[in-house]
Amino acid sequence: MKRALPILAVLLVLLAAIALANPHFLEPAGFLAFLKRAAPLVILAAGQYFVIVSGEFDLSVGSLVTAEVVIAARLIDGNEPATWPVIALLIVIGLLVGLVNGVVTTKLRVPSFIVTLGMLLILSGAVFLWTGGAPRGALSEGFRAFGRGGLGPVPWSVLILLAMGAAAIWLMRADFGKTLMATGDNERAAALSGVRVDRAKIFAFMLSGLAAAVAAILLGGFAGVSAQVGQGLEFSAITAVVLGGVALGGGRGSVLAAMAGAFTLEALFTLLNLYGISGALEFTVQGVIIIAAVAAGAIRLPRKFTPRRGDAHAAS
Repeated sequence: MKRALPILAVLLVLLAAIALANPHFLEPAGFLAFLKRAAPLVILAAGQYFVIVSGEFDLSVGSLVTAEVVIAARLIDGNEPATWPVIALLIVIGLLVGLVNGVVTTKLRVPSFIVTLGMLLILSGAVFLWTGGAPRGALSEGFRAFGRGGLGPVPWSVLILLAMGAAAIWLMRADFGKTLMATGDNERAAALSGVRVDRAKIFAFMLSGLAAAVAAILLGGFAGVSAQVGQGLEFSAITAVVLGGVALGGGRGSVLAAMAGAFTLEALFTLLNLYGISGALEFTVQGVIIIAAVAAGAIRLPRKFTPRRGDAHAAS
């Protein structure tokens, strides 16, 4: 919880600024609408956190979200009874993509940056080949309800976010979380101490794929079918995790802080929109955040392998 305090303080400041610009924001309907918009990114950030804290990257989640939405629309095509089978299929696809990413990274020793970049291109190309750039089919009302409907005044997306967030926090407090932290901090030392490093990383990638599948279901319901629905989400998720103070090298950071980082990023974009600042600046803002956060982390970290003066003298 202490690790999340700085980003939570920033989030509160941004929420206060939004409330000043739009007093209706603090009303239950306005705040729930904000949570509904932020839910897919927060879920993606939680999934990305598992991969990053293990010392890896997952650049495939944005294209996976797009592929899932396109597949759902094509298979359902307005047929209500097909809703739940297709949702189950989307979950399986997300887990399988994560499994492939994890196995190739750990067993074939290909850097995760290259593996997931390749998966991004594979999924993007497959979507374009299948759709010709114009997605076909339609989502059923039952599918759209996950992004638009709710239980009373509370949107389903908010309830799903709460469930996924609680599960992520529980996982990091369980033995799996300790294993993942040890793996990201020092993979060799973790392996020598009996940690199944490959299994931990593969499971982390599968969790990221699962998060992407859930985010696709919510985004498809909220925004509809589009060949660009997941564009750039991989960078937004990484930015959110970094903004939450998670070290890109792995081994340090809080999943709660990562999710708070996603809320903060969404709040920042909302504030920029309220003041009429172009949405084209979003990528610029994300780039600045990533560079600044990594630079700040490098300054805070101790300089390993730097010999002290006495040690250097003795060595000579």
